Amino acid sequence: MSHEMERPSIQTPLIIPKPRGERAHYATWGFIALCVFALYHMEQSWHHVAENFTFSLMTLQIGVLLKGVCNFVEEIWHVQSRHHSSWWRVVKACLSPSLRCYMLLLLVNVCTYMALLRDTGMQLFLNLNLGCLCQLLSFAFGLQSPSAVEMSEICEKNNRNVAHGLAWSYYVGYLKLVLPRLKDLISEFNRANNNLLKCKETWKLHILLPVSCEIYDDLQKADSHIQYWKDLPALQLDRAGTKWRSYKQSIYKILGEDKKLNYCIVEYAPPLQALYAMSQDESATFSREDRLEQAQLFCRTLGEILQRSKECAGCYRLIVYEESGDSDSHFLSKEILRHIRQQHLEEYTMCEGNHEPTTFLSTEPSILISDSELPGPLRSDGF
Repeated sequence: MSHEMERPSIQTPLIIPKPRGERAHYATWGFIALCVFALYHMEQSWHHVAENFTFSLMTLQIGVLLKGVCNFVEEIWHVQSRHHSSWWRVVKACLSPSLRCYMLLLLVNVCTYMALLRDTGMQLFLNLNLGCLCQLLSFAFGLQSPSAVEMSEICEKNNRNVAHGLAWSYYVGYLKLVLPRLKDLISEFNRANNNLLKCKETWKLHILLPVSCEIYDDLQKADSHIQYWKDLPALQLDRAGTKWRSYKQSIYKILGEDKKLNYCIVEYAPPLQALYAMSQDESATFSREDRLEQAQLFCRTLGEILQRSKECAGCYRLIVYEESGDSDSHFLSKEILRHIRQQHLEEYTMCEGNHEPTTFLSTEPSILISDSELPGPLRSDGF
């Protein structure tokens, strides 16, 4: 099954998740409106409603403050190693990010509740004590721990995912170095090899991105129709203390169903191999589900990084795919050839229509699964 960049009018399932929107936020305001509507139609005095609302809000705020105090007790033992010996950093890390606004709101709530209070001081103490007890019990039993969705959203918004670091490392440590020089290396190779790579629209590094993260060190083992041919001239650079570190890409000949040979530069993205290895190592505590999620985010993040990179434009082709469920032993070669045909078609379409090429992921990305075996018109440098 192929995963291509189709026209937006084609509605097919997504393989690469889009960033989360604001629907949860809108749903929250919807429920707030529903609660206000219900209170409006209840036969209760507004004074009684305001008193209970203020008390409930105050109890929640005090509960958060108590949780911060409990965290502070632990962080006392890590002031030097985690907070650079700064007690103020410890306080900010344990309490709300907007500490001043939080304390001001808590003070306002306390004053408002005292003004509305009809009970005795002993009743107030009892209510606060019970409210704080409920909050502390919920924290102690982990009832208010963030859900998997909340954790995922926090990591994505703050770029704390494993996939984010791997994508940037792959780009900065490899792609940013080799892609801007790739076409010069291909030209040099062609001069010495009778212009073997004659189709300039395929003068790109075809990067294989299997969502399963299952990578073969020898592509011929993945598909016998893919055979190693030669290497491009090596790019040698001084990197991180290593003199003349060598970077080179391999050219493969791919046999199509029409028995014709096609030549292209293709390789896997090594960070996916790291994700697979992590999921196999118990000490990494990285499940198969974690691997799948991070692989999808890696593909999306890498595409976004390359889209913003002007020096890499037109020098790469991301091939995101999911292994075929059937027993097609030549699925990978067909997938690569499909992308090559699409590049030819894109070039022909742009020449005929005088369209400007675009890079991977347009302003409204829709990375979709195509059920068709025929190539469709795609944007260049995309899936």
